[in-house]
Amino acid sequence: MIPILARELTATLRSWRAVALQIGFLVVLGALVILRWPSEARVDIGGVASRQVFRIFGYGLLIGLMLVSPAFPATSIVRERLQGTLALLLNSPIGPVSLVFGKLLGSVGFVLVLVILSFPAAAACFAMGGIGLNEQLGGLYLVLVLLAIEYAAIGLLVSSIVRSTDAALRMTYAVILILAVGAMVPHFILKEIAWASPHVNDFARAIGSLSAIPAVMQAVGDTGVLSGNGSVPEVQRFAVGAVLVTLLCIAITSVRLGSRPMDRARDAGRITDERSARARVIRRIMFLWFFDPQRRSGLIAPWQNPVMVKEQRCRPMGRANWMMRLIGTYFVLSLLLVLGATTLSQSQGVTGVLSVIAVMQVSLIVLLAPSLASGLISAERESKGWQLLQMTPLSPATIVTGKLLSAFVPLALVMVATLPAYIALLALDPAQLRIALSIQITLVIFAIMAVLLSAGVGSLFRQTAAATAVAYAVIAALCIGTLFIWLGRDAPFTSGFVERVLTPNPLATTLSIIGTPGFSEYRLAPGNWYVMAAITVACGVLMLLQVARLGRPR
Repeated sequence: MIPILARELTATLRSWRAVALQIGFLVVLGALVILRWPSEARVDIGGVASRQVFRIFGYGLLIGLMLVSPAFPATSIVRERLQGTLALLLNSPIGPVSLVFGKLLGSVGFVLVLVILSFPAAAACFAMGGIGLNEQLGGLYLVLVLLAIEYAAIGLLVSSIVRSTDAALRMTYAVILILAVGAMVPHFILKEIAWASPHVNDFARAIGSLSAIPAVMQAVGDTGVLSGNGSVPEVQRFAVGAVLVTLLCIAITSVRLGSRPMDRARDAGRITDERSARARVIRRIMFLWFFDPQRRSGLIAPWQNPVMVKEQRCRPMGRANWMMRLIGTYFVLSLLLVLGATTLSQSQGVTGVLSVIAVMQVSLIVLLAPSLASGLISAERESKGWQLLQMTPLSPATIVTGKLLSAFVPLALVMVATLPAYIALLALDPAQLRIALSIQITLVIFAIMAVLLSAGVGSLFRQTAAATAVAYAVIAALCIGTLFIWLGRDAPFTSGFVERVLTPNPLATTLSIIGTPGFSEYRLAPGNWYVMAAITVACGVLMLLQVARLGRPR
């Protein structure tokens, strides 16, 4: 375990990306504390200002670790497989358990360095007074350390399952999003249902405690989102859940590494067209014919873009059967949210569920767009396929258009799957038509911007993993990072400054259109539409310039 730990930690700390991440992490945390620092030379006896500074610091540290913690372990094992060194490690005297613990501690060690770098900012918050050393400051760091270990274990488990670095990052961040946000959804739905028994509500609250957000909210002094009569604090609930999830992920990863060869080829299966007539009829009825995953694909039509077809057929989630499963999942989920609206009063229920659906759509774009578009150019450069595309008779415009369409089409289909929820909500309250149209305009522009932003940023990198990670970071900074300025909307930031900062944020714009408390006083549309359109054009020009540069003879 010690050699693996030293190897992983040393290799991570020596990279220039790790140094840049440490500097950027320290600068951002320091800026959050300085921006919220009181500007008047007065003693705050009640500790209100110190709690405000500590709240900004705690949420900023939480989001930073949620973005950083899984990045390195998510690519650790799959990178060993791609480089051909995983077989050497498995055949060495180091056992699978020691290998997993070595990689886990190496990844967590780098995150702990970032946590240590946050101590000066935490000391500044504590020096203002009004913050408990054990309950608040100690509770916050306990949650963050457990979160780093848990997310690193999840990243290692995903890395042992997938076969590419970009897919590992995609799946890891999806699992973390479900664990951080989706775990609280059952509690919010069931607490408003009259027929739900107290035991069902307690079970939903226990599931919601798997998220670190309620524990951090309790540590920084905010009212917890998981309200209940339980006497166990949220920090302790999260600690128990994090330990269980971590041990489960470590056990599964160790079993996977020790029980079977990791490079075993998958069963190719049997093409449906080569089966008997009876089997072909059964499978076509079962899969509605055109969704059969084992049916031989047809020829590319003359009117189709061959690059788009190539991207769709080579991408696992781009196949029709997987797309239909994803669309059906979001269709059912959106209708379940509408069903939850019927349990509330008509006015509050429609507005509340409309906010939830809009946030779900924004989260969907944030999750899918970078994974679909960030590797359009970098994946070809990494796999040496760009030179093959240059030797084809296809023009650069056809190549770029086909790649962008391969990202737009799946995202558009998934977004369309949530439209029946809006239709059902409008049937409950037709007065929400104007709001629903404004939301859809915002989401359509945001989806186009997210795809072009991810493609433009990703075209600057040679490795798909780096392109995907940076694309996620940029879009998360746009949708989540600007909300830290919103948290300081009373002091020290003025209402006009907060409105200007929130203007590029599609999530804040959507909430302001709906009239969500805290955002209803800002008028972000249509200014947000113009800003996102400008960013879209700029990213499109950046991608075209990069493609033109890569297309030059060498």
